[in-house]
Amino acid sequence: MADAPLNPFETEFPTTQYTTMLELMLQQKESKLRQRTASGTHVGKMASPIQQAGVLTYQAPAGRYSNINFQLETFTRRWVFPTDRDLAVPIDSFDELKTIVNPQAAINQATMAAANRFADDLMIAAALASASVGVDASSLSTETFNSGAIIADTFGASASTGMTYPKLVEAFRLMRFHQVDLDAERPCVIIGSQQESDLKKQQEVISKEYNERPVIESGRVTSLAGFDILVSERLSTSSSSTLRNTFAFVGSGLYLGIWKDMTVDIDNRKDLSSHPWQLYSMISMGATRTQQWKIIQINCADTNGADPTAP
Repeated sequence: MADAPLNPFETEFPTTQYTTMLELMLQQKESKLRQRTASGTHVGKMASPIQQAGVLTYQAPAGRYSNINFQLETFTRRWVFPTDRDLAVPIDSFDELKTIVNPQAAINQATMAAANRFADDLMIAAALASASVGVDASSLSTETFNSGAIIADTFGASASTGMTYPKLVEAFRLMRFHQVDLDAERPCVIIGSQQESDLKKQQEVISKEYNERPVIESGRVTSLAGFDILVSERLSTSSSSTLRNTFAFVGSGLYLGIWKDMTVDIDNRKDLSSHPWQLYSMISMGATRTQQWKIIQINCADTNGADPTAP
């Protein structure tokens, strides 16, 4: 049987069509912490964003017409140091001639997302790290994170557990006990996706008997035990990556110092072949914890570790 003749429309006229849409790969785009914490602008190699005064106490007089006993107030300062970063992306002019896609808008969006992640990483690291304190730059000392402000992964249980309602209650209690003004500031807790999943399986979260209003909205745990809930995949781990270091905080407990906020400059590189366009961005920031007890570390069992594919 002879072969059927070829259809010319199948052999000579097929075309390939490509979209002009350009989508960012999966990544954290918005800052989780920047709108929830204190910030300010600075110059110089280091800066003191806050000055702190100690506690005074009324005392009984020594007797009638006795000498006045002065109490000398103690003062100290917190210090923050800038971390410099830049980012440069070339766009070849010859390559632009061969495509219908304009990548500049997507590159701008990706640059903004990178800046937001950088700010979060600084604050997450500073929240549980040592802080620099001292009256001036010549008398700096290191304040380590208070071990009493760490809620163990085994809290309320005989073995390591994920995020639980009792852990949040204990974090709230520790803040209250140490005079954190929770009437003036709404506290937050930042957790990972595994801890959010842990909470969604607990009666204290899903039962209306425990809550006047729903705490799960559109599948998200929005508030619980007096805390607003934030979810980030950028939290650190410890103990061979089996513990997630989540933390509760008030906004005044974390500070972001800004030496230079993200700037973007796009120019034509006439010193290079094809005169490519260059997107250049720079940023300079630093972060610090402002006071003990305004941040409570909550350790949670989490074997997921960091996702190497999702920035």
